[in-house]
Formats: sequence, structure tokens, C-alpha cells
Amino acid sequence: MPLSPLNPALARTSAPPVMEARRWLEGVTFPPERPLINVSQAAPVAPPPEALRRAIADAALENPAAHLYGPVLGLPELRAEVAAQWSAGYGGQVRADQVAITQGCNQAFCAVMATLAGPGDAVILPVPWYFNHKMWLDMQGVAAVPLHTGPDLLPDPDAAAALIGPATRAIVLVSPNNPGGVDYPPALIRAFLDLARRHSIALVLDETYRDFLSGPGPAHDLFADPDWDDSLIQLYSFSKAYRLTGHRVGAIVASPARLAQVEKFQDTVAICPNQLGQIGALWGMRNLSDWLAGERAEILARRAAMAAGLAGLPGWKTLGCGAYFAYVEHPFALPAPDLARRLVREAGVLLLPGTMFMPAADPAAARQLRIAFANVDTAGIAQLMERLRGLAF
Repeated sequence: MPLSPLNPALARTSAPPVMEARRWLEGVTFPPERPLINVSQAAPVAPPPEALRRAIADAALENPAAHLYGPVLGLPELRAEVAAQWSAGYGGQVRADQVAITQGCNQAFCAVMATLAGPGDAVILPVPWYFNHKMWLDMQGVAAVPLHTGPDLLPDPDAAAALIGPATRAIVLVSPNNPGGVDYPPALIRAFLDLARRHSIALVLDETYRDFLSGPGPAHDLFADPDWDDSLIQLYSFSKAYRLTGHRVGAIVASPARLAQVEKFQDTVAICPNQLGQIGALWGMRNLSDWLAGERAEILARRAAMAAGLAGLPGWKTLGCGAYFAYVEHPFALPAPDLARRLVREAGVLLLPGTMFMPAADPAAARQLRIAFANVDTAGIAQLMERLRGLAF
């Protein structure tokens, strides 16, 4: 029986892709000699380091304020630490009043978009896009304008310029990219900021995976621009760096005027971000730099194993590989959604089809798959390649 009443914008929004994929596992058994290889989601499954967990536990036991409402825009100490580390890491200047803490990076995106766009407005998303970005825009009645990328999955500023119209409020970039895995070159990111400025719109730069960049050095130099906050809004997640997914801690770096509007959203939706999660994130920032460097090295080793393995699969084409992801074209006649479902039963592999990251009418989506390899070690990647090599559809 249909729900009544039901917000039509929400009804038109696609179901959560990861949850849909998990339902493909229902009724399927995986023998011990061939357990499921789950490469569908890019969230760490291991807990944080023990020392960080102890810091959270100590706060839970010894800090009564950790159980109360905190500041709407986050703990001042954490905001100041982000500002200091960003200033040093990017070679620029970020102040504490240009930082807000949120309940995860998805909420950071929603809060920022709530300040930028409403029904009838438009936001440009490179495709393949991060599906939760598209879902939020759909829920709000904001048009998601697809910016098609080339075979290297890099967006073209000139192509984006042609899409900008009176209703355009922002361009969103994700680098390192989810789902594509590619790092956007600093010059390309700079070109998009210049484009946004020329058209008086925002550049929203989601750097959830910035701690796992493939190359050395900062991802860009935008914070070295003294006027960066007139157009740039950066998003970040502590979940990937410190395995704090369940604690929901993200960040927005933007102008104080923008954050004053974010505060309205935060106070209405969450009141304040999770205090214990923030305490954990702050402890991690201050104490886990060497540990995080080891995490990055392990992800880069897995990236290398994934790239080498895919290169040895006949007919497969790697479009992007980096951070937590490989994005590929498969060689089979089956559409990607059908192939993904069959992979569960016939290969013991759970991954996501390109149709979850592309406009419905885009024919390229049927040939594409996303492989999230962050939770699979190099031995597991070798096993994954063996199973994919043995496919015959």
C-alpha cells in the first residue's frame, strides 16, 4: 500500500546503493574455501588504534562534559587543530573560525548544500559521481547537472563552463575521487576555483580521502590564496584517517559567514557533533601522524597490487585506481547491474555497478564497476583477481 502523504522529491530519490547491494547477499551461502570478498564499501572495518580507543574511553569515564551538548560548530580545540594542520600542510592560512565540525562528511555536504542551493537551483557534479551527493540534491529538488569526464576520469573546466547557467550555484569535486580513484592534479583544481570565481559560484572540494593521495606533497595550493574563502568550500572526513566511521566526525572549511549559515542547519539537524568522536579525532591528529603514514603506505601497496592485477585481466580496462577505489570497464555483454548480482552467487564477490554512479540514461554505466579495495589486503586482492579471471559470462 503506498505511503500517503509522501514527499515526491524523496520518493524519486534512488535507494541507498550500498544497502541495496547488501540485499543481494540474502539467501546466498559462501563455503569456507571461498568466502565472500566484499569490495562494495569504502569504510574501514578495523577499529581505531588501541591508544585512540583508550583516549575515547578515558573521556567517557572522566569528562562529564563529553556527554552533554557541545558547541554547534564543534569543539574549539579540534577546530583550532584543523586550522593549524591545514595551514602547515597546504602552505596557506586557515583560521579556526573558518572550520566547522560535523556529524560525518556526508552531513558536511548536506549542510553546505543547504546554504547554497534550493529547489530549482543547479549544482554541477562530475560523473561518475558519489551517489550520496546526487541523492541529497534529488531530495532537495536541486538539479544535479552531470559533467562527463574523459577516459582518464578528469573533469574539464571548459566543459564545466559550458554547463553554468543562471540557476547554477556550485561545482562539486571529489579528490582523490570516489568512485573513480583518481587524484585531480593541483593545476586542475586551481582551474576550477578560477572558474567558480569568474561565475560567482562556489567550488565545493570534498577531500575525504586526502590522507591517501598517491603522490607526495599537498593536493593543491588553494589555501595559500589569501582570498580563498570567497569561493572555496572544503569538506573532510576523520572516518577514513582514524577509523572513526561509527563516531561520525567530519569537517567544513569555509568562510565564517558561510559557517554562520551552516550553524542554522547543524542546530536543527544534529544540535552538535558527537563529542566523543571529536575527542578521538583531536587525539588522533595530535598523536597518530606516524601511524597514519603507515596506513597510507598500506593503501598505496594495495593500490599497486590492484593496478597490477587488473592489468593482467584480459579485456578489462582500468579507468582509475587510487585512494580506496578502482573504477573499471568489464568485458562482458551483461549490463553491470546483472553482472554484479551474478558475481555474488558465482564468484563470491560483492561490488557496485557503474549504474549507481551515473545518470540513468548513460550507456557507459552498463560497462563499469567500482571496486573498493581498502579492506582487502594484497593476498585478498590476488584472490579477487583469480576469481575475476575465471569468469565466463
